Amino acid sequence: MTDYKSIVHFKGLNTLRFIAAFLVVIHHAESLRKDHGLKNHFKGFGLFENGQHAVSFFFVLSGFLITYLLLKERKTKNDISVKQFYIKRIFRIWPLYFLMVIIGAIIQPYFIDWFHIDYKMPYTIGETWYYFVFFVPGMVNYFFGSNLLEPLWSIGVEEVFYLIWAPLFKWLKKHVLKLLLGVIAFKLILIAINTHWSLPGILGYLIRIHQFEAMAIGGLGAYLVFNYGKQINASWIYSIPMQILLYSLIVIFIVFGANIHTDIWYFFFDYPLVSAIVPNALFLYLIIGVSVVDKNLFTLENRVFSYLGEISYGIYMFHLLILSQIVELLKGMVACSGMFLETLFYYGVSIPLIIGVCALSKRTLEAFFEKKKQKILLKMNRKE
Repeated sequence: MTDYKSIVHFKGLNTLRFIAAFLVVIHHAESLRKDHGLKNHFKGFGLFENGQHAVSFFFVLSGFLITYLLLKERKTKNDISVKQFYIKRIFRIWPLYFLMVIIGAIIQPYFIDWFHIDYKMPYTIGETWYYFVFFVPGMVNYFFGSNLLEPLWSIGVEEVFYLIWAPLFKWLKKHVLKLLLGVIAFKLILIAINTHWSLPGILGYLIRIHQFEAMAIGGLGAYLVFNYGKQINASWIYSIPMQILLYSLIVIFIVFGANIHTDIWYFFFDYPLVSAIVPNALFLYLIIGVSVVDKNLFTLENRVFSYLGEISYGIYMFHLLILSQIVELLKGMVACSGMFLETLFYYGVSIPLIIGVCALSKRTLEAFFEKKKQKILLKMNRKE
């Protein structure tokens, strides 16, 4: 029988990571086609409008995994090492994050000028460096609009979450459930206030992007799996009829959601207060079903997609810079060749290039910092 308090590997989650990253890629790919004046694009079709939903999924998944790891550490060691938690996050997140800042805010402007690319940087590094250094890149988006480092906003949100989550778990170890429910309730109150009174621009923006409710919903799922995994596995909520119903709803939401315009759909998936819960709860249902439930309708444990999931952080970080270059080639080479050939060229070049760059990053830069991290953690564990 599965020991739900000692799970080492959650099956299928790497595949889900890749699917979410791919949804972000095609969302930005079609936005770039439209923004660059290309007539052939899929902007507006539901499947290509899931960038924000995919990021919300990442938030739920992060909350689920981080919370489970903290619960597991506390069970094993009867304590939580906040220092080790920070070291793990720093060595995982910071290398690619700051590499992207260097490329996108320092090197890229010179590259654009050198090749006379028809793109004007909306900011200079002098105007924005402090936002990037102190992990509030969302403010760059707010003050300067869309830019090539736009995806970094979610990394900043996760860093804030990581900063507070481990200490809270350490200090409130007997009140984890109250903490999770409290975060969800507090964020819903803020959303309700912002929805009703339309708070001043920057305040409303910060409330919207800091989706701590999504992370707490993921954390709540981890808490339930950790403490009630056996009951969840046998629960009616994961009976075959319920799986068919809820998985079908998720597919409809992802593939057609942006093109459904009924009042009931708007209430559950677009009205701010309700949509902060319903889609994230569906994402959590999918995460638990794929990774924990024995009789799930499908399994996503696939060698190829698992690897692509392992490099999904790189895919998320690198894709917009690469796509922005490919779309320039698209304009000059096959822009008048029709929808099929243009799309084939666009994705046939950009997707392999993104995967190749991310695979190289995984084997070099990320592998280097992974080894450094393991050495530091090993020394710390020996001292303890």
